Amino acid sequence: MSDGLMDSVASTARPGAAAQLRANIAICLELGKWRLSVLVVTTTTVGYALAVPPGMAWTRLLYTVVGTALAALGANALNEWWEVARDERMVRTRRRPLPARRLSAPAALAFGLTSGLAGPSLLIGGVGLAPGLLALATLLIYVLVYTPLKIRSPLNTLIGAVVGAIPPVIGWVAATGQIGIGAWILGGILFVWQVPHFLALAWLHRADYARGGFLMVPVIDVSGHFTTYLVLLYSLTLLPLTLMLTGVRVTGWVYAGGAIVLWAGLLAAGVALERQRSTGAARRLFVASVIYLPVLLALMLLDRAGGEV
Repeated sequence: MSDGLMDSVASTARPGAAAQLRANIAICLELGKWRLSVLVVTTTTVGYALAVPPGMAWTRLLYTVVGTALAALGANALNEWWEVARDERMVRTRRRPLPARRLSAPAALAFGLTSGLAGPSLLIGGVGLAPGLLALATLLIYVLVYTPLKIRSPLNTLIGAVVGAIPPVIGWVAATGQIGIGAWILGGILFVWQVPHFLALAWLHRADYARGGFLMVPVIDVSGHFTTYLVLLYSLTLLPLTLMLTGVRVTGWVYAGGAIVLWAGLLAAGVALERQRSTGAARRLFVASVIYLPVLLALMLLDRAGGEV
């Protein structure tokens, strides 16, 4: 084969290989629920930023972010690998990589295990033992407790909320080496926020969850009375929790004022759902919860006191 022909073949193969690589990366990110993983990384970063002492090198944050991201992607991939048969039954999940047959189960398992173990390992090696163990615990609870519990008990929502509460604690510990009171408050805020957020989502897709065999509260609570009771209970709990950050001087009073406004909006959406118990009201609550968290986190960063508490 002439050199010219060989160059031509190589130039044709390289773009194809690059395109395939991009496609594979996209599938792995989708399998790892990258949007959810971005939220995990965001809350971890906020925990780090609120706790980091003045003058500390921020290079530790890079290890923290990458390690947490890998752990989150791995945990989500293993969750989808476990639930593929049920995802096939649900309209909202049947186009995921595994039920859509865009990825094989062994490949998904390999990615989940590799990414899930690489994350905690990177945290242990680059940041410290405690953040790595917290990330590993998060993965194990999500995959081995939350995932199987989803078809056994509506308490799965609370276990899922525990998983979502740990990332900001990882960030705090990565910055300080210990779990301070600010870390407990941050974790509490994330835990409590997730309940009305996820109950609204489960209400919107309760027929789909029932089709998949998942025991979410809105699936078994036909009247919606208990669901809306939980929404209001946890929404009310958010106010004192968020204001505690200012009370312990992690954040300032500008944040506190904004937190009150955000809380009032979320509570109003919860009250509307209790009164109407409709799909429209559930959708408005879900949107309100989606707006609430990133704005609250932004206020924390904008009005942070700085330093460890």
